[in-house]
Amino acid sequence: MGYFQKEFVENRKWLESETYSDLVALCQFLPGPSSSQVGMAIGLLRAGVSGSIAAWLGFTLPSALALITLGLGISHFDLNLHTSTLHGLKLVATAVIAQAIWSMARNHCAEFKKILIALISAATILVIPSSFNQVAVIAISAVMGILILNTQTTFYESHLPITVNKKTGLILLTIFFTSILILPLIANETNSYWVDLFANFFQTGSLVFGGGHVVLPLLQAQVVPSGWVSNETFLAGYAIAQAVPGPLFTFAAYLGAVSNQTPSGWLGGSIALIAIFLPSFLLVIGIIPFWNEFKNISLLKKSMVGVNASVVGLLMGAFYNPVWINTIFNIKDVVFVIVFYLMLHHLKLAPWLVILFGAFIGQFI
Repeated sequence: MGYFQKEFVENRKWLESETYSDLVALCQFLPGPSSSQVGMAIGLLRAGVSGSIAAWLGFTLPSALALITLGLGISHFDLNLHTSTLHGLKLVATAVIAQAIWSMARNHCAEFKKILIALISAATILVIPSSFNQVAVIAISAVMGILILNTQTTFYESHLPITVNKKTGLILLTIFFTSILILPLIANETNSYWVDLFANFFQTGSLVFGGGHVVLPLLQAQVVPSGWVSNETFLAGYAIAQAVPGPLFTFAAYLGAVSNQTPSGWLGGSIALIAIFLPSFLLVIGIIPFWNEFKNISLLKKSMVGVNASVVGLLMGAFYNPVWINTIFNIKDVVFVIVFYLMLHHLKLAPWLVILFGAFIGQFI
C-alpha cells in the first residue's frame, strides 16, 4: 500500500491523498486481501470495472504464475527424500507466522477486552478445529465487538468519486451473499471436486479479515483434513510463498495446483485463484456506491474491531496446530525458529534470503 501511495498518489497523481486514505479504510473494513482490494479500487476509479480487472491481473499474475510453477515442481519432488530441506522450510514458516502474530497483536489487541476476544477465539478453534467453527468464531467476535468494545475508529471525511451506480452495487452484493449460501449446497449436491474447490476457496476469500497471514488457518482447514494436500506440502508452499513478491492470497493458486485431486495443475490453480479473489471484486465494486453513507455507522466499526481481534486468535490457534506440533520436535528447532525470527523482524532481511538459508540449514539439523 505504501508503493500504491507513492506511485499512484504522489507520482502519477491519479487520485488525491484523502481519496486514497478512504480507499484504504474501505478495504481494511472488508474481508479479503486489503492490498489487492486497494489495487482493484484504484483501477475502478481510474478506468471502471475493466480497470479494476486490469489492476488485479497486473498485481496478482506474477505471484500466481510463480507459485503454480513452483507447485508443479514440488509435485514431482519426492518430499520423503528431502525431509531435511522441507524441515528447514517449515521452521522458516513458523518464524514468519510468529512475526505476523506479533505484528497483528500490537495493532488489534492493545487492550484487555481485545486480548480476551483473541484468547477465546484461539481456545475455541483449538478445541473444535473445523472451518465451520472458524466462521462461527468470526461472527460471534463481531457481536462481542458491538457489545463490549468502545471504539474510536474514524474514517476520513472525503467522498469517493463513484463510478458504479447503487443498483449495480446492490446486484453485486446480492450475488456475493447468495453465493456464500448456495455454493456449499451445490458442491454437496453435485459431488464434484472442482465445484467443491471453487466453493471452499470462495468461502475462504469471503471470511478472511485482515488478509495476508490470516488466510493460513482457513486454507489449512479446507485442504489438509480433506486430504487434497498433505500438511508437509502445505507448509513447504507457505514458506515458499514468502519468497515470492505479490499478495499472499496467491498461495491459493499453489494449493490448487498441487492438489492430488483432478483438476490440479494449471487448471486447478486457476480455479482456486479466481475463487479466492472473486469475493473481493464483488465486495469492492458492490460497496463503493454505499461507502460514503456506511463508513460512519458506529455498530459496523465496533464489529470490525471485534473481528480483527478474533483473527489474531485464529492465527494463534493455527500457530499451535498444525504449525508448531508438526514442526518443533526439539530444542534445536526452537533455537532456529528464534534465529529466523530475528533475521526477519530485527535484521529486516528479505524473506527469500531467509527461505534459502532455512533450506540450507535444514541439511544440518
